[in-house]
Amino acid sequence: MEHIEKVIDERIQGKALVTENKKENTKKLFIESYGCQMNMNDSEIVASILDKQGYNTTQILEEADLVLVNTCSIREKAETTVRKRLQKYNKVKRINPKMKVGVLGCMAERLKEKFLEEEKIVDLVVGPDAYRDIPNLLEEVSEGRDAVNVILSKEETYGDVSPVRLNSNGVTAFVSITRGCDNMCTFCVVPFTRGRERSRDPKSILEEIQSMVDQNYKEITLLGQNVDSFLWYGGGLKKDFNKASEMAQATAVGFAELLDMCATKFPKTRFRFSTSNPQDMKLDVIHTMAKHKNICKYLHLPVQSGSNAMLKAMNRQHTREEYMELVDNIFKIVPEMSLSQDMIVGFCGETEQDHQDTLELMKYVKYDFGFMFSYSERPGTLAGNKMEDDVPFETKKRRLQEVIDLQQEHALYRTQQHLGKTEEFLIEGTSKKNPNEWKGRNTQNTVAVFEKGDYKLGDFVMVKVEDCTSATLKGTVVGYSDNN
Repeated sequence: MEHIEKVIDERIQGKALVTENKKENTKKLFIESYGCQMNMNDSEIVASILDKQGYNTTQILEEADLVLVNTCSIREKAETTVRKRLQKYNKVKRINPKMKVGVLGCMAERLKEKFLEEEKIVDLVVGPDAYRDIPNLLEEVSEGRDAVNVILSKEETYGDVSPVRLNSNGVTAFVSITRGCDNMCTFCVVPFTRGRERSRDPKSILEEIQSMVDQNYKEITLLGQNVDSFLWYGGGLKKDFNKASEMAQATAVGFAELLDMCATKFPKTRFRFSTSNPQDMKLDVIHTMAKHKNICKYLHLPVQSGSNAMLKAMNRQHTREEYMELVDNIFKIVPEMSLSQDMIVGFCGETEQDHQDTLELMKYVKYDFGFMFSYSERPGTLAGNKMEDDVPFETKKRRLQEVIDLQQEHALYRTQQHLGKTEEFLIEGTSKKNPNEWKGRNTQNTVAVFEKGDYKLGDFVMVKVEDCTSATLKGTVVGYSDNN
């Protein structure tokens, strides 16, 4: 259970981000990110934009000229944490009055008036599509005016911005391929804070990956709110694809094709992607994963509930049966696939039978990993506006614990399947518990720890798995893999 809760906490944990600094830059930027990996990647884009404005990153809050917090609105806990951080920033600001404070991301778009007009706790508010405007907004602030830009874009993908890699291990990196989301799930604020789906030019994606490969990164994760919806037909919103010319439609690039391009062009680089949506997942993607050894055999496939009634209430565009059929087909095509889930417990109107349906679905799939939450009403969502949050807190708490306990059981079952096998792992860093051990991940995204020996960060090594917990494998390195 500790592992599951730790994973949940890490999804909303803020991180002070830092990178190598330029000597010619004289101003200091302190930037923290909360929420999903898209937010982390957005912070890298912001750091790149501000690097050209003379800012180096710092991890010392008190010395910063500019403090930015990149925010998440997906859960109430994340918003509460950000508000506490803003209070701390403003205490430091009283000591260092030249320091400016800004809010970026999803909370910025959702709470712009509160931050600027009612609470007056920040100097600038910048939505996810307006990061290029930050230099102009800072000029507004320097002239004594509050600055805000939360306009959502139909075109912005930041495809031409080379992100500054923050807090990087030098081995793994993230590359955004889509922005926004068209799936109006009733519990989710993302379509309202990040706008409609649009995809990035494949050429710019391949160029960014090439720059990462040139810097010796070994694993790339392709990111999007819904990567399976990737569709490049020359630019514009996905929903406008049918209005495009016949030539544009005929030459469009979908996600399976993009994935194939990446794996083919960079055969020594491992690829992952996240997040997938069951209603948009096509089997051509799974066949592409089967075709390429360097595409990791791991899918994050959020289901949210095992109940058809709840799936309908959530406006998930699939049924329980369709999801199970998709899972069956995935395992037929890639038997060694590892699956993880997102699960919301206690959604509006959830009955005990709905909850049992979720537990039964989990038993059917036996997920390797899980991210589980009790429902909290998010203002601005369809559920927040039109549905009653009617499941008692104690009931949510009990149901969530049952889901966590079952996931823990399945996680142990899945890690036990690796015992006695010799598998490839990419060394990502030092074990948190033992400085004499490396930690690495296999193709299924499972972590192993093993003695360092003469191996180094970024090596692909073959490890014989000898022991496990529900979270971690333990083994002995038997040599390098043929991927080095």
